[in-house]
Amino acid sequence: MAGHSGGPWGGGGGNRGGGDDDNRGNRGNNGRRPPEGGSQIPEIDELVRKGQDQLRVLMGGRGGGGGGNDGGEGGGPTFGRGTVLIALAIGVILWGTASFYTVRPEEQAVELFLGDYYRTTNPGLNFAPWPLVTHEKLAVTREQNEDIGVGGSGSDAGLMLTGDENIVDIDFQVVWNISDPAKYLFNLRDPRPTIRAVSESAMREIIAQSRLAPILNRDRGAIAGRLEELIQLTLDSYDSGVSIIRVNFDKADPPREVIDAFREVQAAEQVRDRLEKEADAYAAQVLAQARGEAAQTLEESEAYRAQVVNEAQGEASRFTAVLTEYQKAPEVTRKRLYLEAMEDVLGDMDKIILDENSGGQGVVPYLPLNELRRNPAAAGGQ
Repeated sequence: MAGHSGGPWGGGGGNRGGGDDDNRGNRGNNGRRPPEGGSQIPEIDELVRKGQDQLRVLMGGRGGGGGGNDGGEGGGPTFGRGTVLIALAIGVILWGTASFYTVRPEEQAVELFLGDYYRTTNPGLNFAPWPLVTHEKLAVTREQNEDIGVGGSGSDAGLMLTGDENIVDIDFQVVWNISDPAKYLFNLRDPRPTIRAVSESAMREIIAQSRLAPILNRDRGAIAGRLEELIQLTLDSYDSGVSIIRVNFDKADPPREVIDAFREVQAAEQVRDRLEKEADAYAAQVLAQARGEAAQTLEESEAYRAQVVNEAQGEASRFTAVLTEYQKAPEVTRKRLYLEAMEDVLGDMDKIILDENSGGQGVVPYLPLNELRRNPAAAGGQ
């Protein structure tokens, strides 16, 4: 019965010419029977043993013998104390290398704890325990430029419309740096395009409120100052962490297509301004002269009025005095007034005296007393 049963694995097929020892000898490892068909499939234990041998070789040990050695000691990989210490030292070195970092003088670093903002570190050696804390370094003192205009970003970037409906071609440069690294990283998705867009928008707003002639001639400095303030105000409203250092106003010209005609217009406007200034100067001169003459006439009028008033007051005072004397001595005063009046009337006249007794036939000779008074030297010579 035992010879025909084929053992506990079944599949008997006649007598194999041996007893149980023969059947035990024909079985595989660990007393198991190999599968039918003659193919050898590795057992699980053998696969584990081979893996342990390979791991031992990688860790510096030796192989544990072939997979068919059932009598070997085998066992798992053995790690020495030195190997463990070396592995720990290597791990600590790698962790320290990833955790310690150096920030240069022109930089600042932002540390992130599990992806969230933790702190901002200054130049020098800093420690951020990786992988819980990571860092990102930014150059905060380096000046960065954004060129905007025809030469900067396309043929239409610098063409702007003025308040008097003219087109001006403007090139300018915005110089900026990072003032707050945390805001710069977390509040701006695309910092440089944002700064360019804000700068161009601010310049268009200012130009739209200005006339063309001042932009081309005298207002460039004022426009640059207003532009810097407006850009900084807008970026601060975004909490951008960007500081505008200065704005360079490089060029402000008419478009190339009309620049010749514009220059002719500018020349005509300069001639007009010169003629207007000459006319204003002549008008100021004539006006000043007229005002001077008017002031002189007014002063003369005031002087004449004062003179007439004073004379009238003097005559009135004299008449009052004469009246008082007349009331005291009428005859004497009347005779004195008559003599004074005749002296005033006849004093400057050449007089000839006629004798009434001669019947008008003869002229009484007289001494030229008036001539003697006028010419004392002649009178002395006679």
